[in-house]
Amino acid sequence: MGKYSKEDIQRLVKEENVNFIRLQFTDILGVIKNVEIPTSQLDKALDNKMMFDGSSIDGFVRIEESDMYLFPDLDTWVVFPWITGKGKVARLICDIYSADGTPFAGDPRTNLKRVLKEMKELGFTHFNLGPEPEFFLFKLDERGEPSLELNDHGGYFDLAPMDLGENCRRDIVLELEEMGFEIEASHHEVAPGQHEIDFKYADAVKACDDIQTFKLVVKTIARKHGLHATFMPKPLFGVNGSGMHMNVSLFDGDRNTFLDEDGEMKLSETAYQFLAGILEHAEGFTAITNPLVNSYKRLVPGYEAPCYIAWSGQNRSPLIRIPASRGLSTRVEVRSVDPAANPYLAMAVLLGAGLDGIRRKLTPPNPVDRNIYAMNKKEREAVGIKDLPGTLYAALQELQKNEVMTKALGEHILNNFVEAKEIEWDMFRTSVHPWEREQYLKMY
Repeated sequence: MGKYSKEDIQRLVKEENVNFIRLQFTDILGVIKNVEIPTSQLDKALDNKMMFDGSSIDGFVRIEESDMYLFPDLDTWVVFPWITGKGKVARLICDIYSADGTPFAGDPRTNLKRVLKEMKELGFTHFNLGPEPEFFLFKLDERGEPSLELNDHGGYFDLAPMDLGENCRRDIVLELEEMGFEIEASHHEVAPGQHEIDFKYADAVKACDDIQTFKLVVKTIARKHGLHATFMPKPLFGVNGSGMHMNVSLFDGDRNTFLDEDGEMKLSETAYQFLAGILEHAEGFTAITNPLVNSYKRLVPGYEAPCYIAWSGQNRSPLIRIPASRGLSTRVEVRSVDPAANPYLAMAVLLGAGLDGIRRKLTPPNPVDRNIYAMNKKEREAVGIKDLPGTLYAALQELQKNEVMTKALGEHILNNFVEAKEIEWDMFRTSVHPWEREQYLKMY
């Protein structure tokens, strides 16, 4: 994905026999949306004159202010390699602008760029992200609908014949590489039917674009194999859920500001301050990084997902781990994020939290190198370890009272996100679930 001009795009459309272009964006809930246009409308799109009805998108605008513009980011040009037939389909990821020509405050991608400007005012040039998204593969039934039948019974790093998803995963990697991704690792995860594909870190906006593209590719290629890929955090009881660990670092030009060869653990003062900011605001950002009712079924003890606010240089049970790599790879790994999160919003709140730690020169508590899952409540309280919110409702309460997190989202996104999630929580709260009938129907 190089740097493209309008002329480059016009030339590539002809050279690669592209017939349709998807103008893609992401709504507040993290769902990919797109407007597909024929190439006859390309010049209009490249001149930022393509309009759409924003009132039809969750959390965007009211019906009386519905006209919005799509501003394509030319550097996101890519041709989908899996679509064949009469002509190809390409895509451009867009920023959303209001009818008056100003950036739309409710666009998650535009909001992340706003927080990145605050980062640059503090003297940093790049916020890099290396994501580790996990997903499950389930078989499709005879009607083409997802079933709960797993396609394999493999475990961590297993190979065929235990890992029957290997061919699907390999095809996903090949498609991603054809689209310009640099894949670093691909393997079976801990739970049956669970997989992980890691790709190289990039600056925050491009990395979030890549996450959204990754999800689209995974779901598309899985279906070609008769499978349904889901990024639902906890689709099955009794096994590990799916996370999306975020490996983040702040750069000043080519210098990783988290590295200090003479510092404790070879971490800089900036790294410790950033880390302290993440810990300080963890309760406040959890509704964004773990946005579903189902997310909190994953954040429980015993399945490797973090549910306690602590950090360590080696222990995998806390919220934050510092991987052993140093040099340019020195980074902070935030382990609570799940793949249902809107990546643009997740990065905005994580960056906002870290920058607050740097501004206030916060100091993190001592690292916890014990297995926190084996500690009782009194032991955790004695060393100052707090719990992450246990439900979406509790997380929403923490979000709304955290001024740093609400500022990182902006008023429009905050209000619309909270409104949508309160409806989701209320629907869950008032539904009667199978577990309740199993427990109570005969007894009472």
